[in-house]
Amino acid sequence: MSTIQLVQEVVIALLVVVGSFFLVVGTLGLLRLPDVYNRMHATSKATTLGAASLFLALFVSHGPRGAGLTSLVGIVFLFITAPTGAHMISRSAQKMGIEFFGDAEWPEEDGDA
Repeated sequence: MSTIQLVQEVVIALLVVVGSFFLVVGTLGLLRLPDVYNRMHATSKATTLGAASLFLALFVSHGPRGAGLTSLVGIVFLFITAPTGAHMISRSAQKMGIEFFGDAEWPEEDGDA
């Protein structure tokens, strides 16, 4: 095993560990946080980073062609769709009248904007 292969495998292992950590944190946030807004935040941020780390590990493993290129497309897709989905969930929850946990409130809407 050459030094480059050893470094590549260490990077892959680190990315898998980091990705798994963020996925576990996102899952715990989904299970433990008190309302839809907090749960949405935990899942959209942490699991996006976790899945992106796993995709990046796949890219390091396979290189810039084939499955590696597909993993880069997956990262771009995640970073475009996760914030959009989270925004849609929060707007839907607001329109359904779901209140925040605690004292938080929606900001006043400015009529001029």
